[in-house]
Amino acid sequence: MTSDSAQPPAHQNGNGTTPRTKICVYCGAAAGASAAHMEAARELARVMAENNVDLVYGGGTVGLMGEVAKTLVAINGPDAVHGIIPEALVKYERDGTYQTVNDKNQVVPDRETYGRTTVVKDMHTRKKMMAEEVFAGGPGSGFIGLSGGFGTMEEIFETTTWNQLGIHKNGICLLNIEGYWDGIVQWLDKASEEGFVKPVNKNILVTSTTAAGAVRALAEYKVSSGIFQLQWGSQ
Repeated sequence: MTSDSAQPPAHQNGNGTTPRTKICVYCGAAAGASAAHMEAARELARVMAENNVDLVYGGGTVGLMGEVAKTLVAINGPDAVHGIIPEALVKYERDGTYQTVNDKNQVVPDRETYGRTTVVKDMHTRKKMMAEEVFAGGPGSGFIGLSGGFGTMEEIFETTTWNQLGIHKNGICLLNIEGYWDGIVQWLDKASEEGFVKPVNKNILVTSTTAAGAVRALAEYKVSSGIFQLQWGSQ
């Protein structure tokens, strides 16, 4: 373990077993123009492996998605990764590892390279399942946003909104590579200045420039005192 890694503390659930720490990584199905993005995906996987953290992700085998998954599988084995992908995206995000069965795209098992894969019917189901795995995980479980596009940003902000609404208390961290998320950080400052985000809630979404720092941020995450104290049913 590296000196700046963040080992999640021990924890037991009601059954006396220790739930594994789960980090859901949101990221792009593209590699990005700078090689730094792919290296960040690999480094994040290495830090997660060092800290015995499991990955939940969008199930793709291309771009940053595929890189973080296969890197972690190569170190900690296929049980450390669970990809959840909508049926319609299989042929776009599985890099040839699909086939047509009964007029539907079905993932060809590639467990030994990318871990376990679950195909679901739609985006809502995908996001719900990803979040539920994190919510059921041990201490240090949370969400990390690597570089990505519209989908990555939407997932990060939805998860952040859920935290503000009191739906969950897990941390969310932007892994800010080469200033990729600087615009979002500036927007958070502006939104707080203008009164659209409570200043105390600005750090619901935290940032780090290193993978180790991002994992540590989730392990040390403190829930904002300004979140809504609401009672939610089954989402």
